[in-house]
Amino acid sequence: MMSRFLNVLRSWLVMVSIIAMGNTLQSFRDHSFLSEKLYTGTPSLVNGLQARTFGIWTLLSSVIRCSCAIDIRNKTLYHITLLTFLIALGHFLSEVFVYGSAAPTIGVLAPLMVASFSILGMLIGLQYLDVDAVSRNKKKN
Repeated sequence: MMSRFLNVLRSWLVMVSIIAMGNTLQSFRDHSFLSEKLYTGTPSLVNGLQARTFGIWTLLSSVIRCSCAIDIRNKTLYHITLLTFLIALGHFLSEVFVYGSAAPTIGVLAPLMVASFSILGMLIGLQYLDVDAVSRNKKKN
């Protein structure tokens, strides 16, 4: 039986995925979204191409996260999903502290918090995946 924690994690992944799809649409609709909310340190660097690239990256992450929510026991997919959050965290931290293209505003702090909470949740969830796999193997025998 899948643990309650994994069910909560699945719901979280679906919610984060849906929000990411909204961000994808916004990136395609109006690139000023990125310069006004995320890359406020150097808004002049944000153009339509960069916004669409960001949108595609966000869409890919969204699809991966939603797929993981559907098949959360797939360890390879689980690890790839965890990597999407690590990449996002690294991206936003580097834009704030290395490149200076983003300032620590709510527009940047929100994805940093989502990525951090998601990483923590997924690392905790790894333990439940292992326990779940062991219990399923015992039931088979």
